[in-house]
Amino acid sequence: MTENRGQAPILLAGDRGAVRILTLNRPEKRNALDSALTRALLDALRAGDADASVGCMILTGAGQGFCAGADLSELKGLQDPQAAEARAELTMQLHLAFSKISKPVLCAINGAAMGGGAGLAIAGDMALMAEGAKLGYPETKHGIVAAIVLGNLVRQAGRKAAFELVSLGEPIDASRALALGMVNHVFPLSDLLEKALAIAQQLAGVDRTALAETKRLFHEVADLPLDKALARGRDVNRKMRGFLKK
Repeated sequence: MTENRGQAPILLAGDRGAVRILTLNRPEKRNALDSALTRALLDALRAGDADASVGCMILTGAGQGFCAGADLSELKGLQDPQAAEARAELTMQLHLAFSKISKPVLCAINGAAMGGGAGLAIAGDMALMAEGAKLGYPETKHGIVAAIVLGNLVRQAGRKAAFELVSLGEPIDASRALALGMVNHVFPLSDLLEKALAIAQQLAGVDRTALAETKRLFHEVADLPLDKALARGRDVNRKMRGFLKK
């Protein structure tokens, strides 16, 4: 389950029991997302969700960085407005996929995660960050806008912190990301993947139906008024009672 760039795969996929590890594999580009890698990752997330042998997925990066964001060399070459629009749509679908698939995704942030890479890092259901890693949204320093990633950032870091991150464009370290609630845990780089595996294996051992319904409801109620959120909770409670009777 890999996508190829000549002889080298741009996305690595390997299973450890019921956990699938997806590794962005463009280390010479700091794992920047071109169209091919963006599509490969989106397809891999959907494939993992459809695979009955997979209970949880981990996303990480090869080399010293997690993801440098969009591949600017590709974006600069998109002169056709329709091609640029298609590229933006693909990016949006990738960031949306994390909340739409039924299985949990852990992001193991092994190094710098910048721009769209920072958005990718916090798009998962949980995020673990290496002690020396940095996370930031430097778009304004380049005269552009942190656009598609902003929706997730505001929901996770809060308005004041999110505005500071996207307006000043200064990166933050792992301890600050943890304090803002953007990541769940911080570990030494040498322990990061094993810690991610331990948590992923726990999640993969949870009842699949219960976990899928929990994730679906979690993302639904996050944006609902309290009365509607409670009503949706009641509906899922009724649905799960039906499963227990069976």
